[in-house]
Amino acid sequence: MVIPLYLTYLLLPIVLVAIGSFGQSWTNSLLPTGFTLRWFQELLADGSFRRAFWTSLYVALGTCAVTALLAMPLAYSLYHRASRGGAFAGRLIASLPVAVPALTLGFGYVLVFSSDATPWLGTLPLLIAAHGVLTLPYLTQALVADLRHLGLADLEACAATLGASPWRQFITIALPSMRHSLVAGLVMVAALSIGEFQVSNLIASFKHRTYPVVLLQAFYGATGYACAATVVLLGLALCAAGLSARRTGAV
Repeated sequence: MVIPLYLTYLLLPIVLVAIGSFGQSWTNSLLPTGFTLRWFQELLADGSFRRAFWTSLYVALGTCAVTALLAMPLAYSLYHRASRGGAFAGRLIASLPVAVPALTLGFGYVLVFSSDATPWLGTLPLLIAAHGVLTLPYLTQALVADLRHLGLADLEACAATLGASPWRQFITIALPSMRHSLVAGLVMVAALSIGEFQVSNLIASFKHRTYPVVLLQAFYGATGYACAATVVLLGLALCAAGLSARRTGAV
Protein backbone atom coordinates (compact mmCIF):
# COMPACT_ATOMS: atom_id res chain seq x y z
CA MET A 1 0.00 0.00 0.00
CA VAL A 2 2.86 2.36 0.84
CA ILE A 3 4.67 1.85 -2.46
CA PRO A 4 1.67 2.72 -4.70
CA LEU A 5 0.98 5.85 -2.62
CA TYR A 6 4.62 6.89 -2.86
CA LEU A 7 4.72 6.32 -6.61
CA THR A 8 1.48 8.27 -7.07
CA TYR A 9 2.82 11.18 -5.02
CA LEU A 10 6.10 11.10 -6.98
CA LEU A 11 4.78 10.60 -10.50
CA LEU A 12 1.55 12.64 -10.49
CA PRO A 13 3.26 16.07 -10.79
CA ILE A 14 5.56 14.70 -13.51
CA VAL A 15 2.65 13.26 -15.47
CA LEU A 16 0.69 16.53 -15.19
CA VAL A 17 3.68 18.52 -16.46
CA ALA A 18 4.06 16.12 -19.40
CA ILE A 19 0.37 16.45 -20.25
CA GLY A 20 0.52 20.23 -19.87
CA SER A 21 3.34 20.48 -22.40
CA PHE A 22 0.90 19.32 -25.09
CA GLY A 23 -2.12 21.25 -23.81
CA GLN A 24 -3.37 24.23 -25.73
CA SER A 25 -4.74 26.04 -22.69
CA TRP A 26 -4.45 25.38 -18.97
CA THR A 27 -6.23 27.80 -16.65
CA ASN A 28 -7.84 27.02 -13.27
CA SER A 29 -8.38 23.34 -14.07
CA LEU A 30 -6.74 20.04 -13.17
CA LEU A 31 -6.00 19.14 -16.80
CA PRO A 32 -5.31 21.33 -19.84
CA THR A 33 -7.65 21.61 -22.79
CA GLY A 34 -6.83 20.97 -26.43
CA PHE A 35 -3.71 19.50 -28.03
CA THR A 36 -0.80 21.33 -29.62
CA LEU A 37 2.91 21.04 -30.41
CA ARG A 38 3.25 24.80 -30.39
CA TRP A 39 5.15 24.98 -27.10
CA PHE A 40 7.90 22.62 -28.24
CA GLN A 41 8.21 24.49 -31.54
CA GLU A 42 8.58 27.79 -29.70
CA LEU A 43 11.08 26.21 -27.34
CA LEU A 44 13.26 25.02 -30.22
CA ALA A 45 13.14 28.48 -31.77
CA ASP A 46 14.13 30.23 -28.54
CA GLY A 47 17.83 31.10 -28.66
CA SER A 48 18.11 31.63 -24.90
CA PHE A 49 16.97 28.08 -24.19
CA ARG A 50 19.35 26.64 -26.78
CA ARG A 51 22.28 28.51 -25.24
CA ALA A 52 21.25 27.46 -21.75
CA PHE A 53 20.89 23.84 -22.88
CA TRP A 54 24.44 23.71 -24.25
CA THR A 55 25.80 25.62 -21.27
CA SER A 56 24.31 23.02 -18.93
CA LEU A 57 25.89 20.22 -20.96
CA TYR A 58 29.30 21.94 -20.94
CA VAL A 59 29.07 22.53 -17.20
CA ALA A 60 28.01 18.91 -16.61
CA LEU A 61 30.94 17.56 -18.64
CA GLY A 62 33.37 19.88 -16.88
CA THR A 63 31.94 18.88 -13.51
CA CYS A 64 32.38 15.20 -14.35
CA ALA A 65 36.03 15.79 -15.26
CA VAL A 66 36.74 17.77 -12.07
CA THR A 67 34.98 15.34 -9.75
CA ALA A 68 36.64 12.32 -11.35
CA LEU A 69 40.11 13.80 -10.82
CA LEU A 70 39.35 14.68 -7.21
CA ALA A 71 37.09 11.83 -6.11
CA MET A 72 39.38 8.91 -6.97
CA PRO A 73 42.35 9.91 -4.76
CA LEU A 74 39.98 11.34 -2.13
CA ALA A 75 37.97 8.10 -1.92
CA TYR A 76 41.17 6.09 -1.74
CA SER A 77 42.48 8.25 1.12
CA LEU A 78 39.17 8.15 3.01
CA TYR A 79 39.00 4.37 2.62
CA HIS A 80 42.42 3.89 4.21
CA ARG A 81 41.76 6.52 6.86
CA ALA A 82 38.58 4.72 7.87
CA SER A 83 40.41 1.40 8.07
CA ARG A 84 42.94 3.04 10.46
CA GLY A 85 40.28 4.35 12.83
CA GLY A 86 39.44 7.67 11.21
CA ALA A 87 35.99 6.62 9.96
CA PHE A 88 34.08 9.50 11.57
CA ALA A 89 36.51 12.16 10.38
CA GLY A 90 36.44 10.66 6.88
CA ARG A 91 32.65 10.63 6.70
CA LEU A 92 32.50 14.20 8.03
CA ILE A 93 34.91 15.50 5.40
CA ALA A 94 33.15 13.64 2.59
CA SER A 95 29.66 14.81 3.56
CA LEU A 96 30.49 18.43 4.49
CA PRO A 97 29.42 19.98 1.13
CA VAL A 98 26.08 18.15 1.42
CA ALA A 99 25.50 19.35 4.98
CA VAL A 100 26.11 23.00 4.09
CA PRO A 101 23.03 24.54 2.38
CA ALA A 102 23.54 25.29 -1.29
CA LEU A 103 22.34 28.87 -0.77
CA THR A 104 25.08 29.39 1.80
CA LEU A 105 27.70 28.22 -0.68
CA GLY A 106 26.18 30.40 -3.38
CA PHE A 107 26.23 33.57 -1.28
CA GLY A 108 29.78 32.73 -0.23
CA TYR A 109 30.85 32.51 -3.88
CA VAL A 110 29.19 35.86 -4.57
CA LEU A 111 31.14 37.52 -1.74
CA VAL A 112 34.49 35.90 -2.53
CA PHE A 113 34.55 36.04 -6.32
CA SER A 114 33.05 39.47 -6.96
CA SER A 115 36.02 41.43 -5.62
CA ASP A 116 38.72 43.15 -7.65
CA ALA A 117 41.24 40.52 -6.52
CA THR A 118 39.07 37.60 -7.68
CA PRO A 119 36.70 38.93 -10.39
CA TRP A 120 35.47 35.52 -11.49
CA LEU A 121 31.79 35.74 -10.63
CA GLY A 122 29.67 34.69 -13.60
CA THR A 123 32.47 32.83 -15.38
CA LEU A 124 32.11 29.30 -16.68
CA PRO A 125 35.11 27.91 -14.71
CA LEU A 126 33.59 29.15 -11.43
CA LEU A 127 30.26 27.57 -12.33
CA ILE A 128 31.98 24.24 -13.03
CA ALA A 129 33.98 24.47 -9.80
CA ALA A 130 30.82 25.20 -7.79
CA HIS A 131 29.01 22.22 -9.31
CA GLY A 132 32.08 20.13 -8.57
CA VAL A 133 31.91 21.04 -4.88
CA LEU A 134 28.22 20.16 -4.73
CA THR A 135 28.52 16.80 -6.51
CA LEU A 136 31.90 15.57 -5.25
CA PRO A 137 30.49 13.96 -2.04
CA TYR A 138 28.08 11.76 -4.00
CA LEU A 139 30.79 10.36 -6.26
CA THR A 140 33.25 9.99 -3.37
CA GLN A 141 30.78 8.02 -1.27
CA ALA A 142 30.00 5.72 -4.20
CA LEU A 143 33.70 5.01 -4.75
CA VAL A 144 34.39 4.43 -1.04
CA ALA A 145 31.48 1.99 -0.82
CA ASP A 146 32.82 0.13 -3.85
CA LEU A 147 36.30 -0.11 -2.35
CA ARG A 148 34.85 -1.56 0.86
CA HIS A 149 32.76 -4.06 -1.08
CA LEU A 150 35.75 -5.28 -3.09
CA GLY A 151 37.95 -5.88 -0.06
CA LEU A 152 40.75 -3.75 -1.42
CA ALA A 153 42.92 -4.17 1.67
CA ASP A 154 43.49 -7.87 0.97
CA LEU A 155 44.46 -7.18 -2.64
CA GLU A 156 46.89 -4.47 -1.59
CA ALA A 157 48.41 -6.69 1.08
CA CYS A 158 49.13 -9.30 -1.59
CA ALA A 159 50.63 -6.66 -3.86
CA ALA A 160 52.78 -5.31 -1.02
CA THR A 161 54.29 -8.76 -0.41
CA LEU A 162 55.37 -8.72 -4.05
CA GLY A 163 57.14 -5.40 -3.57
CA ALA A 164 54.53 -2.99 -5.01
CA SER A 165 54.80 0.55 -3.68
CA PRO A 166 51.68 2.41 -2.39
CA TRP A 167 51.59 4.49 -5.61
CA ARG A 168 51.77 1.34 -7.75
CA GLN A 169 49.03 -0.26 -5.67
CA PHE A 170 46.81 2.77 -6.32
CA ILE A 171 47.47 2.72 -10.07
CA THR A 172 47.26 -1.02 -10.69
CA ILE A 173 44.67 -2.12 -8.10
CA ALA A 174 42.55 0.76 -6.82
CA LEU A 175 41.90 2.58 -10.09
CA PRO A 176 40.82 -0.52 -12.09
CA SER A 177 38.65 -1.61 -9.16
CA MET A 178 36.77 1.72 -9.17
CA ARG A 179 36.02 1.88 -12.90
CA HIS A 180 32.44 0.53 -12.73
CA SER A 181 31.34 2.68 -9.79
CA LEU A 182 33.18 5.63 -11.35
CA VAL A 183 31.14 5.43 -14.56
CA ALA A 184 27.85 5.03 -12.65
CA GLY A 185 28.79 7.83 -10.27
CA LEU A 186 29.74 10.22 -13.08
CA VAL A 187 26.37 9.71 -14.74
CA MET A 188 24.76 10.63 -11.42
CA VAL A 189 27.04 13.67 -11.16
CA ALA A 190 25.97 14.79 -14.63
CA ALA A 191 22.30 14.44 -13.69
CA LEU A 192 22.78 16.47 -10.51
CA SER A 193 24.73 19.15 -12.36
CA ILE A 194 22.13 19.52 -15.11
CA GLY A 195 19.33 19.95 -12.57
CA GLU A 196 21.19 22.21 -10.13
CA PHE A 197 19.49 25.60 -9.66
CA GLN A 198 20.22 27.36 -6.36
CA VAL A 199 23.95 28.03 -6.73
CA SER A 200 23.71 28.51 -10.51
CA ASN A 201 21.01 31.14 -10.10
CA LEU A 202 23.30 33.16 -7.83
CA ILE A 203 26.63 32.96 -9.63
CA ALA A 204 25.79 32.45 -13.32
CA SER A 205 26.07 35.46 -15.59
CA PHE A 206 23.57 36.28 -18.34
CA LYS A 207 25.96 34.73 -20.87
CA HIS A 208 26.40 31.49 -18.95
CA ARG A 209 22.94 30.84 -17.55
CA THR A 210 22.17 27.15 -17.12
CA TYR A 211 18.97 25.50 -18.27
CA PRO A 212 17.20 25.48 -14.86
CA VAL A 213 17.91 29.20 -14.42
CA VAL A 214 16.32 30.04 -17.77
CA LEU A 215 13.52 27.58 -17.03
CA LEU A 216 12.42 29.63 -14.04
CA GLN A 217 11.68 32.59 -16.32
CA ALA A 218 9.41 30.44 -18.47
CA PHE A 219 6.96 30.01 -15.57
CA TYR A 220 6.21 33.73 -15.69
CA GLY A 221 4.86 33.26 -19.23
CA ALA A 222 2.62 30.63 -20.79
CA THR A 223 2.05 27.50 -18.71
CA GLY A 224 2.36 25.16 -21.69
CA TYR A 225 5.69 26.71 -22.67
CA ALA A 226 7.03 26.22 -19.15
CA CYS A 227 5.82 22.62 -19.13
CA ALA A 228 7.53 21.89 -22.46
CA ALA A 229 10.80 23.34 -21.16
CA THR A 230 10.46 21.25 -18.00
CA VAL A 231 9.85 18.08 -20.00
CA VAL A 232 13.16 18.57 -21.82
CA LEU A 233 15.01 18.90 -18.52
CA LEU A 234 13.11 15.94 -17.11
CA GLY A 235 14.06 13.84 -20.13
CA LEU A 236 17.75 14.57 -19.62
CA ALA A 237 17.53 13.74 -15.91
CA LEU A 238 15.65 10.49 -16.53
CA CYS A 239 18.16 9.37 -19.17
CA ALA A 240 21.03 10.06 -16.80
CA ALA A 241 19.29 8.33 -13.88
CA GLY A 242 18.51 5.30 -16.05
CA LEU A 243 22.10 5.02 -17.22
CA SER A 244 23.35 5.35 -13.65
CA ALA A 245 20.96 2.65 -12.39
CA ARG A 246 21.95 0.34 -15.22
CA ARG A 247 25.67 0.79 -14.58
CA THR A 248 25.18 0.37 -10.84
CA GLY A 249 23.28 -2.87 -11.42
CA ALA A 250 26.06 -4.11 -13.65
CA VAL A 251 28.74 -3.68 -11.00
